[in-house]
Order: sequence, then C-alpha cells, then structure tokens
Amino acid sequence: MKIYRVAFCVCLATAPACAPHSPVGLVDVQRIVSNWPEYQGYQNQLLRDERSISSRRESASRKQREAADLQRKYSQITDQLSQQIRTAAGKIAEQRQLKLVLTREGIGFGGVDITPDVEKALNITEKSSPAPGT
Repeated sequence: MKIYRVAFCVCLATAPACAPHSPVGLVDVQRIVSNWPEYQGYQNQLLRDERSISSRRESASRKQREAADLQRKYSQITDQLSQQIRTAAGKIAEQRQLKLVLTREGIGFGGVDITPDVEKALNITEKSSPAPGT
C-alpha cells in the first residue's frame, strides 16, 4: 500500500474559479500523513496485517482472498481519512475565501499553503525535525 493512495485533488469551486486571479490554496498531503498519528496507526496496522497474512501456512488462494479483504478494508479507511482532509481543507478555504485548493505535490510555486491550518483542524502536531549535525 502506498502513501500516495491518499493523494487527492480538492476542487471547491466551478470553472469560473480557475481564473488567473483566483486565490488558490495548497495542501501538502505528504506532510499531513507523515504527522498524523491516526493515519500512521492505520498504516502500521496494515503492514502488520500484511506480514501476518504472508507468514501464515495457508494456501496461496486463501492468502490472496485475505489480502484482497485487507485491501478493501484499507481502501475504506483511506477514503474516510481523505474525506476528513477534504472537509478540513474546505472549511479553511471558505474561511480564507479561496476558490480552489490543490495538493502541493507537483506545484512548483504559487498559491497559499494552508497545510498548517488543515493540520490544526485535524488536531495534528507537526513532528519536529532533528537539528542538523545531531
């Protein structure tokens, strides 16, 4: 399962919002999922479950069914977490009167980074980075 599965694009307005003068918000999904304990917990559980399935002494077909069931469960969880991010980003966009919110991935420059506000709305505390040279 890849972390990119969470990557998404939130479009909060219709075609007129795409005008060049429209305020655009950016959300760094990678940062959110790396700092979000709820997501990390699900990710860690998924890895444990995958290892458990692969290490069992069962038929290959049974392992495939269990892996498919696990994939469906994880997909539902990912959809729920993505919806929480979209909802938080939508509220921030409304508060800041932004017309469009995109993911930061692939955007070279421009836009207003609303990631800290989305993290705050989701009760996420950014992990501190170690000081250089330590």
